[in-house]
Amino acid sequence: MTKGTTTPELESALERHRVELTGYCYRMLGSSFEAEDAVQDTLVRAWRGYGSFEGRSSLRSWLYRIATNVCLDMLAAGNKRARPMDLTEATPPARAALTSRPDHTWLEPVPDGRVLPTTDDPAEAAVAKESVRLAFMAALQRLPPRQRAVLILREVLAWRASEVAELLGTSVPSVNSALQRARATLAARADRGAEAEVSDPLDEEQRKLLERYVAAFEGYDMAALTALLHEDAVMTMPPFDLWLAGPSDITGFMSTLGASCAGSRLLPVRANGLPAFAHYKPDPEAGGFAPWAVQILEVSGGRITGFHCFLDTARWFPLFGLPLRLEAEAGQVQ
Repeated sequence: MTKGTTTPELESALERHRVELTGYCYRMLGSSFEAEDAVQDTLVRAWRGYGSFEGRSSLRSWLYRIATNVCLDMLAAGNKRARPMDLTEATPPARAALTSRPDHTWLEPVPDGRVLPTTDDPAEAAVAKESVRLAFMAALQRLPPRQRAVLILREVLAWRASEVAELLGTSVPSVNSALQRARATLAARADRGAEAEVSDPLDEEQRKLLERYVAAFEGYDMAALTALLHEDAVMTMPPFDLWLAGPSDITGFMSTLGASCAGSRLLPVRANGLPAFAHYKPDPEAGGFAPWAVQILEVSGGRITGFHCFLDTARWFPLFGLPLRLEAEAGQVQ
């Protein structure tokens, strides 16, 4: 890019980086909506400041520098997004209470297409998917902001230590020290249950597991669902801070407080590099099916280890481009 770049050329050059910048900001912020705001701010700053861009680094590096500063500013308030199990103890169904917390409390889901750039390198694609999975994202949120940036740039985006040092205006030893501390923090959290083990694309065993899950859930067959759940499986339902642990408590909740979900329909979506579904619940008043949740599943060892339901459908269904209603006949989109 040169100083003589025209407006359409600059717009195109900046826009080419939108998806990867959104992925970076999402990992930094833990919020799909805040990530999009941060990227828009980054591109506006780049547009306005392009005349002073001297080309000492690539346009991509310059954009990442701007995006990092935007994210660090947004994180200055100290808010750390979390999952319910980071905040409360597991609750048995008999004591279950649906207590809502503000939106800014929660780690948010994100559609794959908004944060995962297209690549022909399978290894690069796998790293990108793993780095937006819910467990890794939750661990990232525990890191101080600059350590978070260092870890993402070095381990996810494979930047050299010298490049990160230049971006952050610090030294290579400082970057290496921050990376070491960040790795130690993540390692200390690695004992929180099994990590999701999802092939890309799904292998035959995983596909069959998901087919059995859809059949069990839509049929509301608790015995079949129990057979698919890991003994340490967890269920979460943001914005509620309630979470459940173990097949008995999960199916017990679904059979009581969650019984209105019987007869639901599931549509596959792509979220956080994991198997996911749009969940539509029967609408007894209007007929058909109304949106209820975006479900994201964590899978390990041939069993479902995490069952995460994001219930704020007014936010999530438009973000994922999902219809706001299904017809009663054959679950067709209306």
